[in-house]
Order: sequence, then C-alpha cells, then structure tokens
Amino acid sequence: MAVETTVLRVSSRSTARPALLTKLIRTVRQQQLFTPGQHLLVGVSGGPDSVALLSLLHRLARSWRLTLTVAHCNYGLRGTESADDESFVDTFCRERQLPLVIHRPTVSTRRQRSSFQAAAREERYGFMKRLAHKVQADHIAIGHTANDQAETVLMWLLRGAGMTGLAGMPYARIDRIIRPLLAATRDEVLAYLHHEGLTYRRDSSNEKLLYHRNRIRKELLPVMTRLAPAAVSVLQRQADIIREDEQYMEEVTKTLVRTLVRHASGGRQQIDRRAFTNLPITFQRRLVRALLRAHDDEKRPSSFHVVEWIRRVILKGKGGTQLSLKRAHITLDRSSAHFSTEPGGDRGHRIDSEQEKKEMLAVSVPSTVAWAGTNQQIHVQLMTRRAADELGRFPSRRVALFDADRFSEPLVIRAWQAGDRFIPLGMKGKSKKLQDFFIDRKIERPTRGKVPLLVAPEGILWVVGMRQDERFAVHRGTTRCLVASVHSRSSEKE
Repeated sequence: MAVETTVLRVSSRSTARPALLTKLIRTVRQQQLFTPGQHLLVGVSGGPDSVALLSLLHRLARSWRLTLTVAHCNYGLRGTESADDESFVDTFCRERQLPLVIHRPTVSTRRQRSSFQAAAREERYGFMKRLAHKVQADHIAIGHTANDQAETVLMWLLRGAGMTGLAGMPYARIDRIIRPLLAATRDEVLAYLHHEGLTYRRDSSNEKLLYHRNRIRKELLPVMTRLAPAAVSVLQRQADIIREDEQYMEEVTKTLVRTLVRHASGGRQQIDRRAFTNLPITFQRRLVRALLRAHDDEKRPSSFHVVEWIRRVILKGKGGTQLSLKRAHITLDRSSAHFSTEPGGDRGHRIDSEQEKKEMLAVSVPSTVAWAGTNQQIHVQLMTRRAADELGRFPSRRVALFDADRFSEPLVIRAWQAGDRFIPLGMKGKSKKLQDFFIDRKIERPTRGKVPLLVAPEGILWVVGMRQDERFAVHRGTTRCLVASVHSRSSEKE
C-alpha cells in the first residue's frame, strides 16, 4: 500500500495555549506523571499520536525544564514505508534539535499474527527500558490516547476479563512508562496537528482487518459511536472508575496476604482453609492469584480457569491432595493449603501452564462441555444408585459411572500431560502411565494430546471413551453416582 505523509498547513497560529496542551498538563498534574526538571524518553513511531505527544512535550520543555530523548523502533517489515517512517522521525527531531535513538530489532515473522504483535511489543518496550536506564531518563512517555484505551477495554470485555482487564491501561506503570495523552481522544489529537500544521505518518498495517484490535477500531467502535457519540470518552472514563476500584481491591488483597498468609522457609506460604472459606469469593480469587504470582519469576497473572480451579480445590479438596503447576506446587491438609516452588511428583495432578487456556475446561455438575480436540460433547450429572444401575444395564464406552463420594470437586476436562498416571479399571489396582496406556492402544502421538481426560483433584477419573480409573468406580456401597457420557458433536447436528 502506498503511504503518503499527511501534510496540513494553516496560514497563521494563535498564540493562545492549545487545548490539547492544557489537557496534557492537567493529566500530568492529576496523575502525577512527571515533574519539572525531569528527563523523559519519548517513544515516537511517526504516527499522529506520538508526533502530537512529542510536539506538546517539546513546547513544555523550556518552562518545565524538561530533558527529552526520542526513541524510534524500525522493524523493517513494511519495506520503504518503514524506512520513510524512520526518515520522517529523524527529520522531525533534527528540526527541534532533539536527540534520537533508532532501534532496528529482528522479530521472527514466522509467528502467528497475535504472537508476532506481542513479541514486537515486548521487544519495543524492552529496548525503551534499557535505553531509559542508559540515558538516565526518569520516565518513558508513550502516545496512547482515549481511543486506544476504549479499544483495549473492548478487547478485554470480549475476552470475558474481570476488573483488572476492564480497568484498561494505567496512566503510569511501575516500570516508569507513562501515558500523558490517555485522557485525550484521537479527534483532539488530529485537531491539534491540523491547527499546528504538523505532518505525520500513517501505518498501513493499521488498516488491515487481520488484527483483532483493528477490527474493533474500524468496525465495532464506529457502530458504538453512532449509537452513543461520546462512546470513546465514556469507555475511557469507565476504565478510570474501574481502575480506582481495582486499586482499592488490590490494597485490600495485600492486607489479606499480610494477615492470612504465613511464610515459612524456602519461600513456602500457608493459608488457613477455614479463614479462606470465610472470605468473599472475589477475595478468594484475588488471594489465589496473588499467591501464584508470588511464585512466578515474571509475576505473570494466572488465567481465570486456573485460579477458579485452585480456589475450589482449597474449598472442597481432601487432605493429601497435591497440585503441581509450573509456577507452584500446592498441597492440602485438613486445615491448610500450602504453596511452594517445589516440583511435584507423579502423585500430584499437573497443569502445564502453556495448556491452561486452550486445553483445560472447568466442569460444574451438572453441565455439558464441548471438547474441540475430538469434536465431542461431554455431559456430567449426579444420579441415584438405582437410576445409574438402569444405565449400567447397557454397557458402553460412551458412558462411565463413578462413586461420587470417592472424589471431590472441582472437575476439569483437560488434555494428557507428561507424567500422568491412573489405575485402569480391571488392572487389579496396578498403576499405569497414561503414555504407556496410549502406546498399548496404538494411539499415535499427535492424537494423544487431543484425547479428553475427566479429572478430579484426586486424579484422573476417565480417559474419555476408553477407560475409567478403578479407584473411583461404583461398588457395592455406592449410594451417589456421577454419570459421565460423551457424544460426537457432528452426529448430533445430523
């Protein structure tokens, strides 16, 4: 796509302070983003938002005694367009006698689009953080606007995020990144550029509907704006309100960690299960997330499904239950839940964090869940022994009966993971690695990861459609049964 530099000229300029500069100063003061005399590293792509930000900070530099350094990333992925962006930023900085540092990173284009964007963003932010440290900048200024905030909030909303996601992007991050234009709309930015006669670049990739954010920007937001003209400002303000609530909730969570969590040697943490049970559900989840984050070197948040699964295990799991994640090892006794970084053994129920989102589904009772790997639906429900016996008169690999008092909730459907073991029904109590079970059944390696497993905190209940675990099978004294069945989704449609 041919790219033109947008040029807008006006015959004369007003000496009055531009409205956008007034809004930026108000945001800086209200959010305490920076103070006079500080050194700012400004990320500039050449687009309208970053050009406006640099122009405004340059106007402010003398009266606020600011030192400005400019950073530009050129990935070289758009050929001459990328080169022209770099040349434009270079000229813009030379005209204002601002120091510019250009970074030309190499990011693999063989990734999926979403992962490539994430890798590029990580590389860009990493470069700016290293540069800020090198030049001793106090903050890193980024040109995100209220429109970017609205898009971010909608993206998280469509993913089913909680308050943290709906709070959007903060004005200031703990890693010194600040967003002085976050309260300003893109229309206000463009009006400022027009008034000042400033040029800027347009990134052709922002027009492609291949990216989720672009579709929100080009398709969803225009519809919302037609329904509510102030939609962008409303979403931006809503994010501010939620972020303030979120900050308060986080402070309460920190207090709960200090008062309820006991620390032992080796970084181990312990929480009383009765005290945990008495907390509101929202703080149970937040406490679990805080404990998991404490055992992760990069302090990454865990997915909702994992947090909810662990929360229910703490509430209902039996003493001796062990859960092994890449981030932490969790064990239960009758009164406490213990979090540590110790690796779990085969006795534990392992979760591979790379599979958390795509290959683990929480299962309430009763419910029906869809498993994409085999295009099947799995249904679970409780029955009396008499009703279950009626089903048992017609044996089928598609139906499995379990003693509901021999395991606890929550249940999950997940894929096979290295180290999984179970006791196949009919093996007289002998444990078997699931990998060996698959080999015996002549199931090819690529297919193994698609086979669904019905799993309780105590272990694997059912290799769905193949074999159940003997420990949880119905016996003479069983009174309550969990009945699980599997059906092909395609056959139901027919």
